[in-house]
Amino acid sequence: MAAPQASPEIHQFPCLKDNYGVLLRDAATGVVAAIDAPNGDEVAAALKAKGWKLTHILTTHRHGDHTDGNLALKAASGCTIIGPKGEADLVPGIDKAVGEGDTFMLGSLEVRVLETPGHTKGHITYWIPSAAVAFAGDTLFALGCGRVFEGSMEQMWGSLQKLAALPGATRVYCGHEYTLANARFALTIEPENAALQARVKEIEALRAKGETTLPTRIDVELATNPFLRATSPAIRKRLGLETAPDWQVFGEVRERKNKS
Repeated sequence: MAAPQASPEIHQFPCLKDNYGVLLRDAATGVVAAIDAPNGDEVAAALKAKGWKLTHILTTHRHGDHTDGNLALKAASGCTIIGPKGEADLVPGIDKAVGEGDTFMLGSLEVRVLETPGHTKGHITYWIPSAAVAFAGDTLFALGCGRVFEGSMEQMWGSLQKLAALPGATRVYCGHEYTLANARFALTIEPENAALQARVKEIEALRAKGETTLPTRIDVELATNPFLRATSPAIRKRLGLETAPDWQVFGEVRERKNKS
């Protein structure tokens, strides 16, 4: 029988104004990946603090607050940059473009690629089943989701459903610390949700101490995130959309958040 696979070491750190940088190290091989590169200097400082040598950057989408550090980090380390096929021409320094159904090895770790467009046209999520972890960029946030800039509401709902279908224990790392604002908005959509009420109190306590609210988990989001809860009778009634398709209910929640 094969020995159980060791979980990768993951280091999350604040970056820019409200972004998070994430480093992942495969202990078996020493391979180190940055999940996005919001700022080259801040990622480099995190690598130095950990004593790790960067070998890869996994880009979730093209936006500058996720890619601005790519070229400087590549010049310093010679790392390989992997990014989305759907916007490969817009990802600085990309070496390998990947899309839906693709898998690749990151050291001893198998990484699966999910296309999750909506926020941008080619946004992807990296899922490592053996470690029960997903890196969702700006598609899914704790108690929120990304703005729909380049796709349709129906497309974004499909992307969120793809993430919602991951195992409940999957830890999700997101691109931004938006959770407190998302929590307060969520209460306007489903105030009777007891699980949400309890979670908001936990989030307020964490932020009061300056602590992060991430990563989150799929099962937690399914129970509390209004952007994933389009089938909730209470939400549908509150929005006056009792018989609407799920994606339209999601779209109304997203539009209300845009205006909040």
